[in-house]
Formats: sequence, C-alpha cells, structure tokens
Amino acid sequence: MIFRGCELAGRTGHEAGRQLLAELFREVTGEELPPIAAADRGKPFFVDSPWHFSISHTKNHAFCVLSETPVGLDAEELTRQVSPKLAEKVLSAGEYAQWQASADKNRALLTFWVLKEAAAKLTGEGLQGYPDGTDFSLDDPRVFETAGCVVAIFTEKGETHAF
Repeated sequence: MIFRGCELAGRTGHEAGRQLLAELFREVTGEELPPIAAADRGKPFFVDSPWHFSISHTKNHAFCVLSETPVGLDAEELTRQVSPKLAEKVLSAGEYAQWQASADKNRALLTFWVLKEAAAKLTGEGLQGYPDGTDFSLDDPRVFETAGCVVAIFTEKGETHAF
C-alpha cells in the first residue's frame, strides 16, 4: 500500500486527487492510469486492473491511497469546526461516551467521522442516514495526523500502516 497527500494549490480536490492517483499508479506499475468506473453506490474502481484506490480531499489538501486489496480513506482538516450537536446523531453510545470524556471534542468528532467515512468507502456502501451503528475508539491505530489533517485508512484485512 502506498499513500500520499498534497496541497490543492489552486486545483479542485477532484483534480488534485486524480493527479495523485495517476502519480502513484505510474510509480507502482510503470503504467498510465487505467479507465475508472463507478459501482452502483458510486465507489470508483479500475476497470481493467487488480489495484484498488481511495481518494479524499479537504478544503486545502488531497490524499490518495493505492493498494493491492480493497481500501477506504478519509481525511478532515483539524481546523474544521463541527457542531457538537452532530455527535448525538452520528455517534454510537460507546463513541458518544468517549467523545464526552474527550478534552478536545472537535478533534474527537473529526476522528470518529474519518473512521466512519473510511469504513464506508472500503465497503462501497457509503454513509446512509446517521452512521451511529459503529463502535470505534479514539485511539484506533488506523487514524493518523498529517499536514494538519486527521486521516483514516481502512483495508479489507484491517491492517494498520505507519505513514
């Protein structure tokens, strides 16, 4: 698995993410980016390649992960302010208890959000309704910080990787 991020630098998140994907694919395979299609619920995939990818972008950054197994990635800027009222709607009881005990509630909510979104991107199911049916932990090893963002990467086998 290979992960990379960049600043948007005047590009849209889509443009920057697609450029990262092309760079990673070329670096790993020596080939140009193959055609991309979308599954029924919108998860993008390579039409004629065994590789898997996930892209996420924030207001200022884009991130991409390329993997030999299915993968899901999400990122949020740590400076993004989220309404505490959202916690009641999207967190499970266990997550809500952790959130309440957290010294930095905004960061905690962002952490839970990237976990939920990365998991949904991995499966391709997407987030439907209020995603309060999970039981994540704030110290989940699939979450890390880079470039002022909190990032989560999920793989099919649940591996964790240091980036």
